[in-house]
Amino acid sequence: MAWWHLKAVVNAVNGSTLLGLGVAAVGRARVSRGPRGLVLATGYRLGLPHASAFTVGNVVLSRHDVAWWETRSRLLVHEERHSWQYVALLGLPMLPLYGAAAAWSWLRGGDPATYNAFETRAGLADGGYPLVSRRQRQRRARTA
Repeated sequence: MAWWHLKAVVNAVNGSTLLGLGVAAVGRARVSRGPRGLVLATGYRLGLPHASAFTVGNVVLSRHDVAWWETRSRLLVHEERHSWQYVALLGLPMLPLYGAAAAWSWLRGGDPATYNAFETRAGLADGGYPLVSRRQRQRRARTA
């Protein structure tokens, strides 16, 4: 059995993938099979979150269509790492913990990702995030 099969089963049992499918339905997204047990929910229509993609369980949601993913393999790897984080945290506890990590990053660096442990472990660059916080970039711009 491939490791991603285990991830799919655990995220189904812990309820996070079911929640992701619910979010996809509310956002009127089209659902299709993705690689390594992921579910791609494309055409997501709700305004939040502002990210180009986000993951709930094994469901990767995006406002874009399936073809958009063809040129974003590193972003999909980043989102798949988040699906493993749901496994590690037994599902739904990921949501408030992620929120707390994003708030900490915002307080510390002025953006929700740079100091967010979940984003750094998923790979900031793969997720399209800058490696340096907004405050650090502003400081550098003032001194340049």
